[in-house]
Amino acid sequence: MKNLKKTLALTLAFTLAVGATACGSSKDSADSSDKVSSGKEVYRTLDEIKKSGEINIGVFSDKNPFGYVDENGEYQGYDIYFANRLGEDLGVDVNFVSTEAANRIEYLQTGKVDVILANFTVTDERAEEVDFALPYMNVSLGVVSRDDNVIESLDNWNEDDSIIVISGTTAETYLHENYPDIPLQKFDSYATAKEAFENGTSVAWANDNTEVIAFALQNKGYTVGIPNLGSADSIAPAVTKGNDTLLDWINGEIESLGEENFFHADYEATLKDTYGTDYEDSLVVEGGKTE
Repeated sequence: MKNLKKTLALTLAFTLAVGATACGSSKDSADSSDKVSSGKEVYRTLDEIKKSGEINIGVFSDKNPFGYVDENGEYQGYDIYFANRLGEDLGVDVNFVSTEAANRIEYLQTGKVDVILANFTVTDERAEEVDFALPYMNVSLGVVSRDDNVIESLDNWNEDDSIIVISGTTAETYLHENYPDIPLQKFDSYATAKEAFENGTSVAWANDNTEVIAFALQNKGYTVGIPNLGSADSIAPAVTKGNDTLLDWINGEIESLGEENFFHADYEATLKDTYGTDYEDSLVVEGGKTE
């Protein structure tokens, strides 16, 4: 009898555990049933997104003026302006999902988002894990430092000094590969990196040149001593590897938007207050066509 009770108790515990695992929230269950699995990647096709009435777009929430949350709790910025147009033309609502640089690929591969629009620089390494659409902005790396110690070169570096980078960014990769002896102080978010830099924990901050230029323009006492570091690159939307229906639609959308100079209008609405007009033609890419 004792063994029988023990067996029944174990059976009941197993049944409850399986039931709890299978249930979850109703939204999660619905999401998983709508997603296509391709190897380790999970995604929703274009038709499935349309049917759901909502597209999940990964964006930054702390990278002003590209993707950030304003004082009213609303997403704003260059990427947000573009994301809203995607939702409008697709005929669905946009659900913004806050991401950090290091999580962008993971969020696509696990189906947390359908698209990444978080200042995502196109690289060969990343293209092995996600599918990039046509570009909508030019970018390169840059380095910002304080006015009393402007960094104009990374050669002959003082080994006691460090540079701030965001984990998972092209700045981190570039410095590891080209300047392995420079100590890096790594942060997961732009907000924490900005705070650390302002507190003087490192002599410089390496990031996309668009970001460091914006920082220097918005904060007195800083200079972009290295406006272009390494090669010129481009920023593009990314979808899960193999999600061809969504990728093809986004590519067609970018080409169509180029005919109306959409991204110049985006710049005027979201970036002009920060950069003025001097950078507009060098940063904006229309119709997915880079020089």
